[in-house]
Amino acid sequence: MSKLSIRPLGEKVLVKRLEADDRTAGGIVLPDTAKEKPKRGTVLSVGDGKLLDTGKRQPLQVKKGDHVLFTSYAGTEVKVEGDEMIIMDEGDILAVLD
Repeated sequence: MSKLSIRPLGEKVLVKRLEADDRTAGGIVLPDTAKEKPKRGTVLSVGDGKLLDTGKRQPLQVKKGDHVLFTSYAGTEVKVEGDEMIIMDEGDILAVLD
């Protein structure tokens, strides 16, 4: 069985969220229900860019492999072959982390 690939369209970006920490800074182990979902992730794939009125496409500012910070309720969560990912607009991304 072949691996399913996802290619975002337009100005959409496919992001894999980082894993949530299972301990607090003080060392207390958190149950799954108490973990806060991280607002950071890695860009897996990007669309072709925003379609301008001129008919040309404006390239996206992020690229595959970038580590990004995004808004709390960004995008749509999807699960593909057991992997959880988020498809979001580029505008939901707040910053690229170096």
